[in-house]
Amino acid sequence: MKTPVEPRAPRMPTPPGGNDAPIMVEIFALSDVGRTREHNEDAFVVADLASGTPIQFTHVIRQGAGKAGHLFMVADGMGGAAAGELASETAVDVVLRFLREQWAPRRSTDPATFAVALESATEMANSAIYRHATEHPELRGMGTTATIAGLLGDELYLAQVGDSRGYLVRDGVARQITKDQSLMQKLIEAGEISEEAAEQSERRNIILQALGPEAVIRIDLTHQRVRRGDVLILCSDGLSGVVRSEEIGRTVSEEHDLQLICRRLIALANALGGPDNITVVAARFDGAGLAAPNADDHVGHRAYAVPGREIVEGESLDDLMRARTAQMEAVFETTPVSLPPAVRAARREQSLVVRGVLAASAVVLGGYLVWRLLQIFAR
Repeated sequence: MKTPVEPRAPRMPTPPGGNDAPIMVEIFALSDVGRTREHNEDAFVVADLASGTPIQFTHVIRQGAGKAGHLFMVADGMGGAAAGELASETAVDVVLRFLREQWAPRRSTDPATFAVALESATEMANSAIYRHATEHPELRGMGTTATIAGLLGDELYLAQVGDSRGYLVRDGVARQITKDQSLMQKLIEAGEISEEAAEQSERRNIILQALGPEAVIRIDLTHQRVRRGDVLILCSDGLSGVVRSEEIGRTVSEEHDLQLICRRLIALANALGGPDNITVVAARFDGAGLAAPNADDHVGHRAYAVPGREIVEGESLDDLMRARTAQMEAVFETTPVSLPPAVRAARREQSLVVRGVLAASAVVLGGYLVWRLLQIFAR
């Protein structure tokens, strides 16, 4: 039995100059293999984009929100141990590197430019994974979810693909600010199933999109204004699939220390069976640069419309996305991905035969699910 909590660890010192920042960010992140999986296919990254260096979490980190923004990201890989780990690690590596090299040097504070940079980084990650799987047929079908949050000023911008989630906890209430790209979410929106029934369905883990399996993706781009004391929780479905939002809100309200919040949430998921890998990124926003919570504030899923983006007559959204993907691939050619040694080693350890069977199964199952979904919505 895993110990639910551990003794408090000392905080890392505030970086030089951080005390002068009008907005402060306190962060901790943790990932756990769960109770039933042998490998952890989740990945996460948190970074101040001014430096672009991933934060290593042995302690709670407190730092000023830089002008280039902060990145928070969770990815949940699929396709077998080596393939899933490869996909999720590639996603976090490409997204961080794109923002560090393409966004940060601009020294821009324009919200629309930042939101488009998050979107482009997501497309870049999709292209990298898709191309790698195309070049290595034994990995075909591998993919990963991606929930990417970027803080710029007092606004969070989120790019979502798949069903990893983002919650904003305010006054002890956790509200989901992302929308699952899943079969159950589509059935809920169509009125064919209730949210309560969806939580119990055996098909609740079927997602309609991921980074990697297809050349073109549809990114859900949203935004949320943060207030003083708000806590952002990003997590893989190893947490959200078994721990209800009410329990997430209660845990955040009862425990101030972010490290203990992450450990308690992971312990809750494991106590409920730990059927999947569990990753939690927690960030608290504070400081004089943020307004106090307002009763009239909207907290929840809210689409972000990029100013000036229009689809001309006769041009489909897929056409635009293919063009943008081609642009991203051209950039990617000059900035190849450097994968972590552990991921490369894990990939070598898995036999080609096993990976081929997994990939073929994923393709067959995926085709069948798409066919069934089309039948449902054609009624």
